[in-house]
Amino acid sequence: MIKTLIKKLIPQFILNWYHFILAWVGALIYGFPGKKLIVIGVTGTNGKSTVVHLITEILEKSGQKVASLSSIRFKISEKEEKNMLKMTMPGRMKLQKFLRDAVKAGCKYMILEVTSEGIKQFRHKFIDFDGAVFTNLTKEHIEAHRGFENYKKAKGKLFQALQKSPKKNKFAVLNADDENSKYFSRLVGDVKKYYYGLKDFEKFNLEIKLLGEFNKYNSLAAYCAGIALGMEKNKILEVLKQAKGVPGRMELVIEKPFKVYVDYAHTPDALEKIYKTLGGGLICVLGSCGGGRDKWKGRKWAK
Repeated sequence: MIKTLIKKLIPQFILNWYHFILAWVGALIYGFPGKKLIVIGVTGTNGKSTVVHLITEILEKSGQKVASLSSIRFKISEKEEKNMLKMTMPGRMKLQKFLRDAVKAGCKYMILEVTSEGIKQFRHKFIDFDGAVFTNLTKEHIEAHRGFENYKKAKGKLFQALQKSPKKNKFAVLNADDENSKYFSRLVGDVKKYYYGLKDFEKFNLEIKLLGEFNKYNSLAAYCAGIALGMEKNKILEVLKQAKGVPGRMELVIEKPFKVYVDYAHTPDALEKIYKTLGGGLICVLGSCGGGRDKWKGRKWAK
């Protein structure tokens, strides 16, 4: 309620300056740690957390010291804790501190889940990105961004940040089966691009235990990121073949007397893919966003 009142009373350009300055102060206090890591941002509507998890595993199993941040967990090398913030991308101070802690722990890589809300509040600022991964784009956060095009433009700012980054050997990983890839591709200019699509799954000799076509896409995105980062192909394939998935993502939590799956599907598109994967005869329990957010989803979910 208080946040809503603030947004109504304070002009947007003042809020933008506030968020920008806070991002700069956070980076200044913690010594601009995003310049000292190889940072890969993962964005899209669905699949971000799984892709972050898979890329982290690929790097770790390849002998690299890695930090990662997602809606599921904060991880710095062997140390990890659950993300209990109720936000995927932390505020500027906490995010910059996390980056600094990763540097102090001797991590070389940072895999970061990047959200449109985080971008809207400049949480991605003063981080020099080496790579950006795009999973997919479907209707989401429409009220917050006042339309799908604004939502897409917010996601696009990660790719603009990549294009402007002073880092060398930059790359973008793009889902060629999603028409929005063309938009993000244009934003990165001549940055090296790696495209993937479902037709590449067998072409790359991928095998996975994870259920669902959507996890084939997630694995393909992680595979391309691993290749872009110079990891050995056979090691990448081995890691993806053995990957067990992410807590709360198509997770089998009860097997008898009947199977119960939990999934974080929070868009109609994601929910439909879950249903198609598990088949008919399902009993489904759905949640809803609090605070009056994303009211449009209710009827879509019911349908």
